[in-house]
Amino acid sequence: MPMESEKNQKLPVSDPRQSAESQQKGSAMTKRGVYAAVSYMVSAVLLVLFNKAVLSSYNFPCANVITLFQLICSCAILYTMKYWKIVSFTTGEPQGSSNNPVTLIPVKILAQTLPLSLTYLLYMLVTMESVRGINIPMYTTLRRTTVAFTMIVEFLLAGQRHSHYVIGSVGVILAGAFVAGARDLAFDGFAYSIVFVANLCTAVYLASIARIGKSSGLNTFGLMWCNGLICGPILLLWTTISGDLRTTLNFPYLFFPGFQAVMLLSCVMAFFINYFVFLNTTLNSALTQSICGNLKDLFTIGLGWQIFGGLPFELFNVLGQSLGFLGSCLYAYCKLQGI
Repeated sequence: MPMESEKNQKLPVSDPRQSAESQQKGSAMTKRGVYAAVSYMVSAVLLVLFNKAVLSSYNFPCANVITLFQLICSCAILYTMKYWKIVSFTTGEPQGSSNNPVTLIPVKILAQTLPLSLTYLLYMLVTMESVRGINIPMYTTLRRTTVAFTMIVEFLLAGQRHSHYVIGSVGVILAGAFVAGARDLAFDGFAYSIVFVANLCTAVYLASIARIGKSSGLNTFGLMWCNGLICGPILLLWTTISGDLRTTLNFPYLFFPGFQAVMLLSCVMAFFINYFVFLNTTLNSALTQSICGNLKDLFTIGLGWQIFGGLPFELFNVLGQSLGFLGSCLYAYCKLQGI
């Protein structure tokens, strides 16, 4: 039985029935949903710190290679858990059973998840490119508009409607984002367009998780497995053509224990953050995941200020961040109260 299979797993797996309930207007966030949201934010902040250590402390120049290592690590963890019958990949599947000795799931289902995986890959590549040519305050401002993109995409793909209170809290978040970036309005049409493409890819990716998961019959682990299986080879080809793999092989700290430890922690934490992104999106909603991303950014900024220092005080930035935090708290209150 599906429920019995779920209880035997070491980590919680999303249930499509809960996903459908969470998409209803005014549905309250469950305890499991709160757990998923908080776990995502904690793991996301830790991942940022580990990635910063790899890229800044060791000056590793290839961000795409880090993403490739994270995908490989995720697939290795999932394969191991599947082999030892800790998890299953589809709803109601007996743990450890496989339909294909190579893909571990039917090829037809793997093909069904292709749009989700390609959107995820495009989201990663475009997000990295969007940082170039634009200052950090304005980048943060434009990225915060992802919540509006997500709300629109949710309505177009799933007919999801939100209460006036939720729409109002999102409006407060957007207002805070623009206040934070008000002193850095140097216009760059190309850079701005890249950031908005990244926002659109993020919104489509998050809105597609619950939809494709439900139609394919895959649970959280199954969707993660498909992402790694499809995106891994494409990213491997990309890093080979771009020369990033050659640069990595010549990296002076490649076999340094400290670098390897931080890289390993980054890969393991990436596995957890991907898991909680899927879980949070299916248990709650794509919009909730976007809001959690905003809250995560606020905590990351505060923690980075305390640990790394060097961040000058700017009144508009502080006011904008505070307004964004207030909007996120209002949204959380609305979800907890089911309004």
